[in-house]
Amino acid sequence: MQLYDVDAAATHAINSFAGASTTIDFLMIWISAVGIPLLVLAVAGQWWRGPDRSHNRHVLVAAGFSFLLGLAINQIILLFVHRIRPYDGGITHLLIDRSADPSFPSDHATATVAIAAAFLLHGMRRLGVWFLAAAVLVTISRVYVGTHYVGDVLGGASTGIVAAMLVRSLYREGTRADQIITRIL
Repeated sequence: MQLYDVDAAATHAINSFAGASTTIDFLMIWISAVGIPLLVLAVAGQWWRGPDRSHNRHVLVAAGFSFLLGLAINQIILLFVHRIRPYDGGITHLLIDRSADPSFPSDHATATVAIAAAFLLHGMRRLGVWFLAAAVLVTISRVYVGTHYVGDVLGGASTGIVAAMLVRSLYREGTRADQIITRIL
């Protein structure tokens, strides 16, 4: 069995539940549609929270940079990888509108995992775990609604982690740039 066969089988297994329950379908479509905006709002809402406001703000900015860097890396990957969507390959039943761009990697997985990884890598474990749980829901929803292979969301998650690690190593807390950014508002 080849790697593609495993990916297609896992994708089909998750997507095979689509259409069985209108309630679950609705929830998965909703999570897929509003997951990223809700996570971004949840991150932004942390700006004024906590006793160590300077550190919190540094992590929030790092999460934003990780989010953007991950999506930028995806654009570079798309120059070289043109994977068809699973619904075009007859693997999934699509519950949402078709997408015009290639399937790999998943921008939803990249964005949500980048946020969670930024929090985890910067020592904000409790929030990081909550963001990671939300990221898992969003990534599963993308396979459930039929728009991505499991490999697409795993690839996107990997991009998000790499982006968060790069930001962690390059954007240092307490630097002049960090102080200017974190003192806004």
